[in-house]
Amino acid sequence: MAVTTSPAPTAPPRTPPKRRKPPRREAIAGYVFMSPWLLGLLAITAIPMLYSLYLSFTDFDLLGSPDWVGFANYKRMFTGDPQYWHAVVVTVLFAVISVPLKLAAALGVALLLNRKRRGTGIFRALFYLPSLLGSSVALAIVWQAMFGGSGAFNAFLRIFGIHGEPWVNDPNTALGTLVLLAVWQFGAPMVIFLAGLKQIPQDLYEAADVDGAGRLRQLVNITLPILSPVIFFNLVLELIHGFQGFTAAFVISNGTGGPTDSTMLYTLYLYLRGFGDFQMGYASAMAWVFVLAIGLLTAIIFSTGRMWVHYSDAGEQ
Repeated sequence: MAVTTSPAPTAPPRTPPKRRKPPRREAIAGYVFMSPWLLGLLAITAIPMLYSLYLSFTDFDLLGSPDWVGFANYKRMFTGDPQYWHAVVVTVLFAVISVPLKLAAALGVALLLNRKRRGTGIFRALFYLPSLLGSSVALAIVWQAMFGGSGAFNAFLRIFGIHGEPWVNDPNTALGTLVLLAVWQFGAPMVIFLAGLKQIPQDLYEAADVDGAGRLRQLVNITLPILSPVIFFNLVLELIHGFQGFTAAFVISNGTGGPTDSTMLYTLYLYLRGFGDFQMGYASAMAWVFVLAIGLLTAIIFSTGRMWVHYSDAGEQ
């Protein structure tokens, strides 16, 4: 005798709850509170950017009205201005050298300060202090005096019988002093590295100690992979910051990019074309190429992140 089974009852489809619209008064209040930020975004950022995009297609000297020249500024930039390409080379050289050195110094000091020792808090504050000063004019003036012909650095070298030179006035070493100044300001990425190191579970190091792994192997196989999202974050920020260097180059070179254009960074050259020669159209075109180049570089870094950045929740996604 065949036994027939009735199908199991199925639950009725569940209708998603309707999203409640915010009351009109709450929406108005939200827009009111956002209005200062929206006005600032429009007045200080969005409208000036759009106007500079328009100026990049014009010949404008701040005194007359802009004359439409099409892509002439961009054509001149790429094909008729050797000094522009020199500024690009100097800027890339500055960023490629200073950013890895700065991140390495920040990570090294963070590893040292991550250990529980007496006076660690004082050392953290002291190492972070140069970053508080940031790219200030006063700091650049101090740096210029320190590496001048009769500066403190040469006085230190004379203790060992070494006769130094005016490092900021030598075309071969002037850019190096800017790199040193940038590396010295490693406090901000150091603090971020310290926060990342605090999140690494200590039982991983204890298990590695049991297995006989040394400090270097623990650094390579535990610390760096777990810290890779923080390294990625710092790399993006510092690379953008490195390409935006301006104040130190302006002060140390007295606003000329010298000696012999050795410190002519991209932003300094843009400033000289815009506010020195009043070529605002050409400077606007330089600014937009700069923005697009940094955006492209950031996109390339993000595209390579999947190959070396490891997230702890990657397996759950």
